[in-house]
Amino acid sequence: MPDAVSAAPRRLSALSGLLPFLRPYRARIALAFALLCLGSATLLLVPLAFRDLVDFGFGAGGGTAAAGALDGHFLQLFALAAFWGVVVAARYYTVSWVGERVTADLRSAVYARVLGQSPEFFETLQTGEVLSRLTGDATLIQTVVGSSVSMGLRSLFQFVGGMVMLAVTSFGLFALNLGLMVGLAVPIMLVGRRLKRLSRESQDRIADASALAGEILNAMPTVQAFTQEAEEARRFAARSEAGFVSAIRRTRVRAGLTALIIAAVMGSIIFVLWIGAQQVRTGSLSTGDLAAFVLYAALVAGGAGTLAEVWGDVMRAAGAAGRLLELLHAEPAIREP
Repeated sequence: MPDAVSAAPRRLSALSGLLPFLRPYRARIALAFALLCLGSATLLLVPLAFRDLVDFGFGAGGGTAAAGALDGHFLQLFALAAFWGVVVAARYYTVSWVGERVTADLRSAVYARVLGQSPEFFETLQTGEVLSRLTGDATLIQTVVGSSVSMGLRSLFQFVGGMVMLAVTSFGLFALNLGLMVGLAVPIMLVGRRLKRLSRESQDRIADASALAGEILNAMPTVQAFTQEAEEARRFAARSEAGFVSAIRRTRVRAGLTALIIAAVMGSIIFVLWIGAQQVRTGSLSTGDLAAFVLYAALVAGGAGTLAEVWGDVMRAAGAAGRLLELLHAEPAIREP
């Protein structure tokens, strides 16, 4: 591979190379962000409505007025759910459009750059590897831009907003919960770095297999003339197996990261809820506040779990973006005077 290609960025910051492709669609990205904020805020209102149901609706006495108030609370919950559904649908369409558009632009730019390279470039870089980057790597980036980033931001807002509302609901329980969760940051960061390295390795193994297949299929008359079909099938199977082993290593680490985050966060929340149940029993916390605290804790746990999965997708996309930007930044050995 040419020196210019191997010298391209390989770090997570390679994702910043996608900014020129995102910049033309700033308006749509801003709209998606506004819809994301609106949807997250709507979701955070649901536990408050449940708190009112527990404290006022179910705690009220009989009579027509109490029944009417209870019906009104349920109608509010339904209205919140319907509004949230519309906002989520609009956000999904907008983000998916941006992801598809950016991926198409990126593929076109990389392909045009490859066509401008000198013959030396094509002697050292196999056609199958270029095709693998234009298809597989670009698809990974499309998944992140068109889905994972939106899910990650939504989960981040859900996590942060849930933490804020936990503090508002019961600051004592929130402080205890926060202290337990701060200790989880270091192991998660260490595992995330290993996952990034394995993601890059996995993408390289897939590209090796695709490059070999492209090389052999382009030279099939020669392969058949020397009756090397069985040998070439064995070589491809060996590279496919190497890709499988690399992918399993990555999947094992990613699964472990997900399990670590979910188990640790849920364990912390369960312990804090046990403390809250003791406060309700002593009368220092209302039943409705504890119910709202439980729902906000569930939102925080769900957001943390989704963030773990999204972080794995971002690590894979970082490797894919680095490989595509290597082609995009490659300089031809022969330039026009």
